[in-house]
Amino acid sequence: MSVIYALSDSIGETAERIARATASQFKSDDFEIVRIPYIKTVQQIEKIIEEATSHKSVICHTIVNPELRVALSLLAEQYGIPAIDVMGPMINAVQNVSGIVPKLKPGLIHRLDEDYFKRVAAVEFAVKYDDGKNPWGLLKADVVLVGVSRTSKTPLSMYLAHKKIKVANVPMVPEVAPPEQLFKVPPERIIGLIIDPAKLNGIRAERLTSMGLDPESCYADSVRITHEVEYAKSIMLKLKCPIIDVSNKAIEETANKIMEIICKNATLDRDFCEIHRI
Repeated sequence: MSVIYALSDSIGETAERIARATASQFKSDDFEIVRIPYIKTVQQIEKIIEEATSHKSVICHTIVNPELRVALSLLAEQYGIPAIDVMGPMINAVQNVSGIVPKLKPGLIHRLDEDYFKRVAAVEFAVKYDDGKNPWGLLKADVVLVGVSRTSKTPLSMYLAHKKIKVANVPMVPEVAPPEQLFKVPPERIIGLIIDPAKLNGIRAERLTSMGLDPESCYADSVRITHEVEYAKSIMLKLKCPIIDVSNKAIEETANKIMEIICKNATLDRDFCEIHRI
């Protein structure tokens, strides 16, 4: 039986996948795949090479540390063991084309995977606690958005979720009292969204028309809208939360302002704020 060694200075998942994909092209019982992660020293490589010489072996590796890559290449060549450098040639090619110096830090792809799952969790959170659903989620949120209908609460929640920020939002409706949990959320984690009544009137009328409904209905009535906006402002004053006027702002602009506020108030992780230069 032959052995394929999958080596890495990180967890070795990529090297192992490549080894298994290669082995699948042959009889599966002809190969043993040995995954050896977290290689940090030349001494470790020497021991692996010594073991590999005792049987038919191939080495597949994703080592990014230059010193370790060179050591592995020289030792493998010295003992006649084929060693396939999966990452090296690709890193060199990209560096030559782009002119950018690579980070050469192991495990970066798995950090990206962690970011991906955090982003998915934030999106699921935004959906679960959208539009005032399940008010208990307000206490778990990084940010709570409050405002009248059509102030972009849901689009903002989703945009911020893709930044790995967990957002809940609560509609402000005069006939419906805000959930009591909202008043337990620290003011610096709440953002009030207001809008010019005339601007909101046009947005709502257009929305009704697109749905085939009467644009003159109560939903788009200017008096009603003014009442809603004033009511929302009164609640925001009670909450003592920061307020953003979204009348002439794009989603991205409002989202950046929200992140700026919550980073200033230290309600988000400092690493996040530094990455986004906020």
